[in-house]
Amino acid sequence: MKSKAHGYLFALAATTIFSFQDAVSKHLGDHYPPIFITMIRYWAFGAFCILIASRRPGGLRAAAQTTRPVLQIMRGVLLATEIMIVITSFAHAGLAHSTAVLSATPLVVTLLSIPLLGEHVGWRRWSAIIVGLIGVLLILKPDAGGFLDLWLLLPVVCCFMYAIYLIATRLVSRTDTPATSFFYIGVAGAATATLVGPFFWTSLEGWDKAWMALLCVTGMTGHYLVIRAYELLDASAAQPISYLGLVYASLFGVLLYGETLTWNILAGSIIVVAAGIFTFWREYRLRHQIPDQAAR
Repeated sequence: MKSKAHGYLFALAATTIFSFQDAVSKHLGDHYPPIFITMIRYWAFGAFCILIASRRPGGLRAAAQTTRPVLQIMRGVLLATEIMIVITSFAHAGLAHSTAVLSATPLVVTLLSIPLLGEHVGWRRWSAIIVGLIGVLLILKPDAGGFLDLWLLLPVVCCFMYAIYLIATRLVSRTDTPATSFFYIGVAGAATATLVGPFFWTSLEGWDKAWMALLCVTGMTGHYLVIRAYELLDASAAQPISYLGLVYASLFGVLLYGETLTWNILAGSIIVVAAGIFTFWREYRLRHQIPDQAAR
């Protein structure tokens, strides 16, 4: 029981740190190219992944061993690209607005798991998906520039990209260890960012050097806490805590960047979060039921 409590504390701390990291990313994204920011961030993260792998049994050779190298590399490339786009989204669509849309990712994962993983989704989860997507449409409210503003489509793209990344993670987890998957997202992501980042090199000014350093530190710390959390908790137990990130993003967006939380963002976010939590609960119930009962 004590270990489980520690797992929740790790998950809560990770969510808090990643939310602060998003706020810093928006600040830097307002002044520097997102690709450049991602590259610096991934240099630190890649080094962190190599350090963690080297300290595990078998070292780097064991961490690099995979039965699905193409899929592992694709995960790293996909995540690095998604981060570049999400920083752009924070800068142009807003921190709170973007995070509200991104909170629908678990629903998209459930939706895409049908064709990509061959999973069965019953009418209850289908209902949650439909309701959640209605919430997303409410967040993207067509009037007041909604669909006419192409920047608002960026968090939608990020939502689907991250969902595909999570599904790919499920696939590789069937044969590879978590240490291998973690190693590849750091190394492949750093290589991807380095291929394009130098073309957008920009000198950091003043305190932005400290903010960039803090961005790197929070990234490494947050991922370490996630590792610890998932060592002690089932994914279905830890994932709902990430919805607190929406609360943090709203506070940071309003207090630090003068963003406005309109009624449609608030209402849509509540709908999306409620649908997501129901989906997690339903998946948990199905995994713990007798197979014959789960098939009903």
